[in-house]
Amino acid sequence: MSNTGGAWEHTLLAMAQQGLENEILPEPLDEGSEELRRAYDACDDIANEHSHTFYMASRPLPEPKRKAVRSLYAFCRITDDLIDRANGDLAEGLATWRQCAMTWPPPCEDPVAVAWGDTRARYRIPTRYAEQLVHGVAADLQKKRYETFDELAVYCYGVASTVGLMSMHIIGFSGREAVPYAVKLGVAMQMTNILRDVREDWEVGRVYLPQAELRQFGLSDKDIEAGRNTQPWQEFMRFQVQRNRELYREAMPGIAYLHPGGRFAIGAAAELYRAILTDIERHDYDVFSRRSHVSTVGKLRRLPGIWLRTRRGRIAEPEPAQDVAGAPLSVA
Repeated sequence: MSNTGGAWEHTLLAMAQQGLENEILPEPLDEGSEELRRAYDACDDIANEHSHTFYMASRPLPEPKRKAVRSLYAFCRITDDLIDRANGDLAEGLATWRQCAMTWPPPCEDPVAVAWGDTRARYRIPTRYAEQLVHGVAADLQKKRYETFDELAVYCYGVASTVGLMSMHIIGFSGREAVPYAVKLGVAMQMTNILRDVREDWEVGRVYLPQAELRQFGLSDKDIEAGRNTQPWQEFMRFQVQRNRELYREAMPGIAYLHPGGRFAIGAAAELYRAILTDIERHDYDVFSRRSHVSTVGKLRRLPGIWLRTRRGRIAEPEPAQDVAGAPLSVA
């Protein structure tokens, strides 16, 4: 039985099963087309510009799958940016992009829509997962607070678990037994984002932390506004980090259900994200005065151990409690 689960797990699994039964695009484009090459190059540039962690983690994939996962990243990035960074009528902009990116062939000349549509067709990615992602991103237009973790988990599914479910269609997976793990890993990674970005989210009027849990620790939005790293805040964040680690612990064994050629890429992405929690802990849960991260050196030091663990099938190896500069990291 899951140590972190509840009603939210059943809800999310039902949503994931809907996706597996949804329509799949008919035919990809001509693989040698110049238009397609330019489209995938544009996606590669977006991934390289916006996420060095993802770009590094996806590098070991075979070229066709590497291009495909970067087109998925570009689709997700543009969708997210339409809510977070665009001006004007955000709902209309998102609806226009959805029509462009979800229709095949795309009724626009956007290179990301071309590459993403080709990827969906080539790797038989269910359309429903992409629709669920757009719906999840659109939630930010109306909902700025979440009362319970169960509510928040549904949001995490929409904006993150769907990405994992689409990714595993590109990488390859053994069967439906992989789905619950992908769902939970998406929740874990999005929760890491939420814990890291408390201050940034507050500045745009959003608090993703469950309101009921804030109250349990004697906290409220006013404490986030003040940005004080008090003892109640540290206790609250310790609880959040521990649950987040448990989500990773329960999700990571699912990487074994992926095609061997893709396990390192997904394992690296997950473990590098999980390492952000260690950085939050090292700085006494202060996510107000700094943005927690893992340095480039820290990422490079971890990669050999991640590679060995994925090769040996020891994918669920726990993240070390500390990452002191210069200290060796276990690869056993």
